[in-house]
Amino acid sequence: MVAVSDEDWMERCLALAEQAWGRTTPNPLVGAVVVNDGLAVGEGFHPKAGAPHAEAFALRAAGDLARGATLYVNLEPCNHHGRTPPCTEAIVAAGLQRVVIGMVDPNPIVSGRGLERLRTAGIEVSVGVLSDRCERLNEAFSHFMRTGRPFGVLKYAMTLDGKTATRTGHSFWISGQAARARTHRLRAFADAVIVGGNTVRLDDPQLTVRLAEGRNPLRVVLSRTLALPAEARLWLDQTPSPTLVFTGAQGDPQMRSHLERLGVEVQVLDELTPAAVLEKLASYPCVSVLWECGGTLAWSALTDGSVQKVICFVAPCLVGGAQAYTPVAGEGFAKMHAAMRLERVHAEPVGEDWMWSGYLQFNPRN
Repeated sequence: MVAVSDEDWMERCLALAEQAWGRTTPNPLVGAVVVNDGLAVGEGFHPKAGAPHAEAFALRAAGDLARGATLYVNLEPCNHHGRTPPCTEAIVAAGLQRVVIGMVDPNPIVSGRGLERLRTAGIEVSVGVLSDRCERLNEAFSHFMRTGRPFGVLKYAMTLDGKTATRTGHSFWISGQAARARTHRLRAFADAVIVGGNTVRLDDPQLTVRLAEGRNPLRVVLSRTLALPAEARLWLDQTPSPTLVFTGAQGDPQMRSHLERLGVEVQVLDELTPAAVLEKLASYPCVSVLWECGGTLAWSALTDGSVQKVICFVAPCLVGGAQAYTPVAGEGFAKMHAAMRLERVHAEPVGEDWMWSGYLQFNPRN
């Protein structure tokens, strides 16, 4: 019989946690397994905010078999009263002998207190099993807890020669079906998806989840002047998800009235910047946002610290054209050594395309 390691059981926790993909905001993704004598006797995951935590489901399923057993969970159990009772008290009451934790909870209300309570009760605690995987799963939650700002992901698709649209603005479709399905899965996790006015004018997007399972994100448009089409799918159909438009003081009042008559919320900001928009979205709360914008807005979001992660789908085609659109525009850097660098870069094939992802290196605003 092959022994099952702590890492194997933590893998199961992560798989359980992912079953609630995109449905737990503002809470993290958490899975838990109770193991007695080498066998899983109870497991569960946190399905949504306000529902019992993963540990509660796993302990309930295990029943009396939890006594003397080991609990595996990818995030430190809570030790405070919120919308649910403290998980640490349920663990102590169940008579568990050992608890194996993937990562410490970055929430300052929890951080370290759960570990302390369990150890004080005489329970053996191990921390850091598959910690990198656990932290990556809840990277948006961790960022939000540390900064109070949504975790920003810039996503775009481009040709092999670095174009996101032809010189006329035509872009359907650069990437294949598999890459588009992956994008929809990213949308299902994001609390908001953000575009600029030019994207609305050129693409008339829906910004919904249609090629993957999950809920639709809040749809957000940034437009300084509200020079937007009177008819667009984002405001003519509010059924999938509401649309929120941010504008500046110079925004066209007639267009604003038109949008509001259609049920679109319009907010006027003194300074229309990505950072100012994220500050507003944090109160919703939006823990993560997906930037699916054009090059000019992408540059602004990158340079003011509103993007932490970049995901790029590269299609095996060439479109050419000096005036064709590129994923990042704006002023740009004058010297190559000033270029933004990505770390922890990963590449994988997605259908006929390749997906590249990475994290922006340290930025004081991140």
